[in-house]
Amino acid sequence: MQTLAVLLECELVFFVSFGRGCMNYMLPPSYAWGNFTVLAVGIWAIVQRDSLDAIMMFLTGLVLTVLTDIIHISIFYPSHDFLSDAKRFSIGMAIFSLLLKPVSCYLVYRMYRERGGE
Repeated sequence: MQTLAVLLECELVFFVSFGRGCMNYMLPPSYAWGNFTVLAVGIWAIVQRDSLDAIMMFLTGLVLTVLTDIIHISIFYPSHDFLSDAKRFSIGMAIFSLLLKPVSCYLVYRMYRERGGE
């Protein structure tokens, strides 16, 4: 039960930093769609406590968004000539969100093991 509270706090921080990462429209819409979809699956996995499929889909989605976020940030990072303070803050929050995802993956994996996963 304590893992659930930690996971919810981690997801809240992830959601806030992810939202700030989308605020300047520097990253393509696929960045927002992928992350919001994983967030929706994460809410489903937290609400439905007995479903191993939900938690496994959440874990898989988190791992996939780590890879796609790296690709999105590396391709769409603007040159220094076009970096305003708002864009710099937005990309920093997107990177912060990316750094929090491995922690979320670990906590989701622990939750998967607590639910009886192999």
